[in-house]
Amino acid sequence: MSAAKKVIVWSKTGCQYCGTVKQFLEQNNQPYENIDIEGKDYLRDVLEAKYGIRHVPVVEIGSDGVYTAVTDWDLEKIKALISPAPVAG
Repeated sequence: MSAAKKVIVWSKTGCQYCGTVKQFLEQNNQPYENIDIEGKDYLRDVLEAKYGIRHVPVVEIGSDGVYTAVTDWDLEKIKALISPAPVAG
């Protein structure tokens, strides 16, 4: 059985889209870890190395060490990724 999904939000202070994503997660009772990149160019370097971008928000969703990144603020995609997988029956 896989572990619960973990959500990581890369954001910065004053980012309207970041706030929208975090509010969406809170409204859907989805806990998340926030990584604030404000004034931390080394964290932007991490995003560039991982995804080829330096902007936020970036939302990483996954479990068991396997993550999918949403590199825009596509709330429908985020919702699909945080939803429980259907049980085969």
